[in-house]
Amino acid sequence: MKYITSTLAAIFLAGGLATATQAEAAKDTVIIYDASGSMWGQIDNVSKVEIARDVMTNLINKWDNSTHLGLVAYGHRSKGDCADIETLVEPGPLDKTKFIKTINDINPKGKTPISASLQHAAELLSYRDSQASVVLISDGIETCNADPCAVAKQLAAQGVNFTAHVVGFDIESDDHASLACIAENTGGLFVPASNATELHAALAQVQDAMEQPASEPEPEPEPSIPEVAITGPQQVTAGATFDVQWSQNINKSDMVTIVPSGAKEGTHGNYKRVGDSNQTSLTAPADTGLYELRYILNEGGKTLATADIEVTDTEVTITGPQQVTAGATFDVQWSQNINKSDMITIVPSGAKEGTHGNYKRVGDNNQTSLTAPAETGLYELRYILNAGGKTVATADIEVTAPEVNISAPEVVRAGGNLEITWSTSINNRDMVTILPLGSKEGARGNYKRVGNNTAMTMTAPSDTGLYEVRYIMDAGHKTLATAPLEVVAATASLDAGVGLSVPASAAVGEVIEVTWTHSDPSKDQRIALARSSQADFTWISAQSIAEENSIALTMPEQKGFYEVRFIDISEREVLARSIIEVK
Repeated sequence: MKYITSTLAAIFLAGGLATATQAEAAKDTVIIYDASGSMWGQIDNVSKVEIARDVMTNLINKWDNSTHLGLVAYGHRSKGDCADIETLVEPGPLDKTKFIKTINDINPKGKTPISASLQHAAELLSYRDSQASVVLISDGIETCNADPCAVAKQLAAQGVNFTAHVVGFDIESDDHASLACIAENTGGLFVPASNATELHAALAQVQDAMEQPASEPEPEPEPSIPEVAITGPQQVTAGATFDVQWSQNINKSDMVTIVPSGAKEGTHGNYKRVGDSNQTSLTAPADTGLYELRYILNEGGKTLATADIEVTDTEVTITGPQQVTAGATFDVQWSQNINKSDMITIVPSGAKEGTHGNYKRVGDNNQTSLTAPAETGLYELRYILNAGGKTVATADIEVTAPEVNISAPEVVRAGGNLEITWSTSINNRDMVTILPLGSKEGARGNYKRVGNNTAMTMTAPSDTGLYEVRYIMDAGHKTLATAPLEVVAATASLDAGVGLSVPASAAVGEVIEVTWTHSDPSKDQRIALARSSQADFTWISAQSIAEENSIALTMPEQKGFYEVRFIDISEREVLARSIIEVK
């Protein structure tokens, strides 16, 4: 499910809210719907907005009617208006039919005013007078010259209990901070996700946080400090997921976390809320050393229990071919998976730590395929931990120049078919296209994917002139080979030195004389009469070449455009062709 979008993620999360208790379900939550123009981007040849609509319909039909949801959308009415924010569904009991129709009617167009949308949703929930929860799942950052971090901080300070949870889906790591600050400044969660598997995991964490009840009144003083014990493995591999258990829950909003040994009170790293469970999983830090597992009270951030844990070095090897052709797909293998969200990538040799190019998540596999970059040179395969972006294994790989030759007819009629062949396919997503001569590098025009083929039929442009046929790599859209092509008028004669002469028109049933100057006749050569649309080696009638370089040809009884062809059967070539109109 690589195709789940930010909007779809919001719907999953809202669906999770329906599983809470009846009291929880009655609370109003506003979903901020990303309807910016990026929603028309495609994943696996399906637009993100279509995917969101289909999946949302299925999910809403399963929701409890007692769920209280509101819907705010931005960017759906205007391409460049940062004030394009609208309440589409007022917070209240869920009307499934209305909600589904509202979503399906949204047409993504515009910008991404995250800051103004947060303010709008907060006002909608009367955040100054009552608890307010907002869910923002975004595949982009603020594009309206505003600071969502500052807005979130101000809302948290002015509101009774304003909380915003954020999932950053397919966001560049450099942009995480611009979304994470929204959650940090309001006491919510920020979880990044780069694919469907991570997105599900992220939503599970946010859902868990959303299901927690509102802060309860201060309990009466306990006669003694609660006693909690926490346990986990004595050692864990850096970046790996591991299980943690604890003896009892004091409050559902308490957390378990892993921090460096001796870290200050109140510090937390990767953490989970305890909820109603007595166990969970955490991800070990990328750096090795001595750490502590801690059970931390939500109230006051006091640590109630600790357990020592050592984070040890990872032992992973990665292998692939020593050389690969630029733009080609190749296989990569690795010895073990540390974490499903770790990545395999190819980067220029010596690239900075944390850099990644074309990459795949490891999942449950020990091998995958990557696409080589378009530029030749020395590169590295890297196994990178999801935790901290640390590289734990590398292998050298050289990207070499591809060699492709492409051929096509030198001349073709406007709108006619032409056969194009090439020596080899580098990647099945590479393209063959026909462009005006001198078109800029990277232009594609009307193209076809090469697949696993080395030949295809394409339609010539309708405008006459000089063109070129190009073989273009999918990686970087780099042109690897070209062939010149002249497009002539649709009725023009085409002749490869045969000297074929045919009248421009004739009457129905008329006998015409066809002549040629070709001086080397062969028993395998024919003069053929065919409909202009017929395949090259099919015809209405055909006669062997005469020694006197002329032949009588009877026109068909039906009006229309026909073609007289000089054909060499043994060589499978059409040496000349000329259009004749039968009137």
